Amino acid sequence: MSVRSKYEAELALVFGKLTKMCRETELSIEKSVQALKTRDKKLAREVMDNDKNIDAAERDIEQDCLKILLMEHPVASDFRDISAALKMITDLERIADQASDIAEISLHFPDESFIKEPEHIELMSKYAVSMVKDGVQSYINRDVKAASELDKRDDNIDKLFETVKNDLIALIRQNPDAADQAILFMMIAKYLERIGDHAVNIGEWAEYAATGKRF
Repeated sequence: MSVRSKYEAELALVFGKLTKMCRETELSIEKSVQALKTRDKKLAREVMDNDKNIDAAERDIEQDCLKILLMEHPVASDFRDISAALKMITDLERIADQASDIAEISLHFPDESFIKEPEHIELMSKYAVSMVKDGVQSYINRDVKAASELDKRDDNIDKLFETVKNDLIALIRQNPDAADQAILFMMIAKYLERIGDHAVNIGEWAEYAATGKRF
């Protein structure tokens, strides 16, 4: 096997592991919000427990990337591939941490009716999951257009965050007793807003890998 073929085979392995880590991260987001919506404490703890597996995936991919840099003879574009992957796994790990935080917050809701239905929270999570998935795929597929569109797509999450915030403020004004739940909802919305920002970062690293453009 030529040096180039060996590099491409090892990079394909990284792509496979990155795709798997991405899917686990997506599931963490989905399950954390589902745990909130259904008040499923077991599911919330499952998300929290799985965070260590995503941490381990980050370390595994990091070791693979460093091995490629040390053992192979990468050219400039190869360095971009590897450095982008290293940055992406950091963003994915942080997203998983935030999903775990959402799951933990869901455990603190009192056993009473929600002050508002979490439909905007659920929609934020759906946007976030699709952005994370598309960000990683844009890197693997060298899809600069898809990567560059993530920043604009993040506007949807930002607008929903503002809607949630304004709704919660109005609820507190009407009923000060709603403040405790409102704070919990606000924290969850803020974590989802941050996840959107991390997805934008992933898209920027995908674009950098393909073009060399820095942000």
